[in-house]
Amino acid sequence: MDWLEVIRVLHVLGACVLIGTGSGIAFFMVMAHRSADPHFIARTAATVVIADMLFTATAVVAQPLTGFVLARTLGWPITDGWLALSLVLYVVIGLFWLPVIFIQIGMRNEARLSVRSGTGLTARYQRLYRIWFACGIPAFAAIIVLLWLMVARPAFAI
Repeated sequence: MDWLEVIRVLHVLGACVLIGTGSGIAFFMVMAHRSADPHFIARTAATVVIADMLFTATAVVAQPLTGFVLARTLGWPITDGWLALSLVLYVVIGLFWLPVIFIQIGMRNEARLSVRSGTGLTARYQRLYRIWFACGIPAFAAIIVLLWLMVARPAFAI
């Protein structure tokens, strides 16, 4: 395997990590939330925060680096429609993901507060959850389109 194949594999693995970690985190957080159990939510959110920082953040950094090397080496101009749109979508996804990190930390902290005080989930937790969920819908849709663009590389102008 030559170095370009390694970069390509790393780029595809990064995409898999982004979609896999993102969908896994979403599934586990939704299931925890549905339980309405502050203990379960606090534990799940704590794990989610670690997973997001360990896996998602690593892939977030690796994707543009490996993508840049691929585009440059293969002679793909950044102005090609599919590539330019991919970059725009990547930024959009990031704009939804960055606040979500802090929202997940807030959800974890609110659930921990509920555990310590022996009360139900706070109104702040409920509000954070709704925002978290709302951010996930456009981010997930954008990553699906981004993955399609990466595989299909359709010819169009922006």
